[in-house]
Amino acid sequence: MDATPQVLAVLDELLASAAPGERGALWRLAEQGRELDANVVRLPPGGRVGEHQEDLLDVLLVVLAGGGSMRTSSGGTLDLAATTVVWLPRTSRRALEAGPHGLTYLTVHRRRPGLAIGSAPAAAVRAPADEGGEAPCMLDLVCPECGRLSADRAPAFCSACGEPFPRR
Repeated sequence: MDATPQVLAVLDELLASAAPGERGALWRLAEQGRELDANVVRLPPGGRVGEHQEDLLDVLLVVLAGGGSMRTSSGGTLDLAATTVVWLPRTSRRALEAGPHGLTYLTVHRRRPGLAIGSAPAAAVRAPADEGGEAPCMLDLVCPECGRLSADRAPAFCSACGEPFPRR
């Protein structure tokens, strides 16, 4: 791996080149060998990311443009404006709503390990005697844009890239 620093994006240029109605992930960190994940996500005016939580990772959210609000699990509301930095500790629940000018933000977190196919630990294979059959398919919880598995049972938007989930 080349350990030389490099410019990956110029945010002013990235935001200026995006189509006015474009929503979802405008940019992703995709370099090989990285230990971080990062996304620039845009929500249109009034756009929402439903309540969700990240169980494994802390996330740093930096508002780049526009504004809006974040509802927290304690019932509080955080105002989001350009240059606001929010720490989202793992297991914290939140929901986002864009204001009248939309909301564009950068999220950064430690990279999740890739999914691997292999044998489950013996304890996970044993099911109680009154249960049977295979585990339910979770494909409808995988974001079609970035491949992230949602912790929500009925996600409306991906918490990683902001893309809407297909309607069920």
